[in-house]
Amino acid sequence: MAEPSHRKRIWGWMMYDWATQPFHTLILTFIFGPYFAEQVIAYLTAGGMDPAHAKAEAQSIWGYGLTVAGLTIAIFAPILGSIADENKRRMPWIWLFSSLYVIGSAGLWLAAPSDFPTMWVLVFFGLGLIGVEFTTIFTNALLPDLGTREEIGKISGNGWAWGYVGGIIALVIMLLLFAENASGVTLLGRAPLFGLDPEAREGTRFVGPFVALWFVISMVPFFLWVREPKGKSLPMGRAVSKGISDLIKTLKTLPSRRSLFAYLGASMFYRDALNGVFTFGGIYALGALEWSVVQIGVFGILAAFTGAVFTYFGGIADQKFGPKPVIIFSILVLVSVCLVILTITRESVLFTAVEAGSKLPDIAFYICGAVLGAVSGVIQSASRTMMVRQADPERMTEAFGLFALSGKATTFLAPALIALVSDLSSSQRLGITPLIALFILGLVLLAWVHPEGTKVSDDA
Repeated sequence: MAEPSHRKRIWGWMMYDWATQPFHTLILTFIFGPYFAEQVIAYLTAGGMDPAHAKAEAQSIWGYGLTVAGLTIAIFAPILGSIADENKRRMPWIWLFSSLYVIGSAGLWLAAPSDFPTMWVLVFFGLGLIGVEFTTIFTNALLPDLGTREEIGKISGNGWAWGYVGGIIALVIMLLLFAENASGVTLLGRAPLFGLDPEAREGTRFVGPFVALWFVISMVPFFLWVREPKGKSLPMGRAVSKGISDLIKTLKTLPSRRSLFAYLGASMFYRDALNGVFTFGGIYALGALEWSVVQIGVFGILAAFTGAVFTYFGGIADQKFGPKPVIIFSILVLVSVCLVILTITRESVLFTAVEAGSKLPDIAFYICGAVLGAVSGVIQSASRTMMVRQADPERMTEAFGLFALSGKATTFLAPALIALVSDLSSSQRLGITPLIALFILGLVLLAWVHPEGTKVSDDA
């Protein structure tokens, strides 16, 4: 078989973002997450629980499910990444966790509203989430081999933007053809395609098999065109031993690498908060504004569209000013938007009362979603570029492994804090306040990050 061209290798790698974005957009945020909350709320209120308490409890249960999956990722991600670095084999791991992703996503079809199987739904959701997070670690490790130091930022940004495009298309398909509202019709005003039963919410539940099928088809170019760099491979037994040993050594030396250490800490908190915003945004809209799944889906389209557009402009700003100012600006915007969201209810916006039936709360939330989508793409792309600047060029793969570790080490923190505060306060609005604290903590730690990395700051 002929070796794929460099252009094909890049496109194949970017197809991973295209393949996996629907999980984040459709399952984690805008369709299945709110549907899960809707079913749990209905079950709890039918059992006599106060509606406000039921909404907070649903958010809490979803948060605890994310916490368990996040802890699993945090424990095993750095170990598996280090082993793969020693073994010089990443593709087998990508195949393995891709299978887990498909099984977990497809299993969400079981989430029928009659006798809603909450525990099984959380198990399959957790399998899918673990699958997508682990495959991301190994595909990110392939990025440095796709271009020079100067090219990597552009390739990374293009990948994020391409992923958003995929998310938009997948979300539009689901909203137009499958996901039904309370009246049993899709955004086109018709029953779900293929004779799916609206009464059993089969159109909305189809999101799981749809995401699994989307992934399988979209990953064909990845597996055809992406190649691992050739290198001497250690036997698995020795790779496990040496991988764990090297990981321990790397972690011990991190505090002496001041700028890199501070950046990993900062990104750990602000990326966790960013994930929390989108993970719980749809659930918050469902409870606070009583939105339908279709309305939340439209919110998702708007966020994904602005993300695709502004990631491009964010790349230009990154090139002109550097990634650090872009990240700082993005965090400030994210904190501001979160504060605004806390003031939006059916009865008020920015603590100002609105008339009954007013569309102003909906419009305000749509605007917040557009801004969140725009900034999230920019900050994620700039974060990858900053990692390149912080890294030792001779140890780039190790650096991206650490970046993956920092992104996974506290994936449980935002969901756990949201779940805990929601439980203690019995309030959805207060439940999301920990996200603001995480953003601010990340912003503070950026003060110790040198724009050009550890070597420059340590020599200064």
